[in-house]
Amino acid sequence: MLEERAAKVKLLILDVDGVMTDGSIIINDHGEELKRFNVKDGLGIRLLMESGIDVLIISGRKSKTVEHRARDLGIREIYQGVKHKESLCVELIGRKGLKKDQVCCMGDDLPDIPMFKQAGISVSVADAAVEVRDAAVFVTNSKGGNGAVRELSEFILKSQGKWQEILSRFKEQGK
Repeated sequence: MLEERAAKVKLLILDVDGVMTDGSIIINDHGEELKRFNVKDGLGIRLLMESGIDVLIISGRKSKTVEHRARDLGIREIYQGVKHKESLCVELIGRKGLKKDQVCCMGDDLPDIPMFKQAGISVSVADAAVEVRDAAVFVTNSKGGNGAVRELSEFILKSQGKWQEILSRFKEQGK
């Protein structure tokens, strides 16, 4: 069952373009690249990390915007310009002393399929390439950059029995 797999997750590996963003790249008149990130996805990432789940980024592209967003969220490991995501996953999982079933990978396009082989849970956003959705064991209802990371974050936290405690903390803050 998928919930049982999610209960084991200790590491979430995220692609950026099309997962944390809607895949759009805006370049202004000065040649600066801009991306739109979803604040709800950001909170989901923070909640995972506060709950002891490591989150890192592996992206095929390089972008200062991604560095800024990762720093803002507290993500310490960012790997950009990665052409072979699977071999990096193998290296990182080994260095962290994890097993495949403790890893979750989220992607949206063809370069993400190889890293899915290194994960106990492979996740695709709703608007991913058909081949990526077919390779994933879980497809979000949300599109990339539109709450898909938050959806996955909540699923993992609920599967690990941590969601009610998180909810209680927020409810208590208002009292």
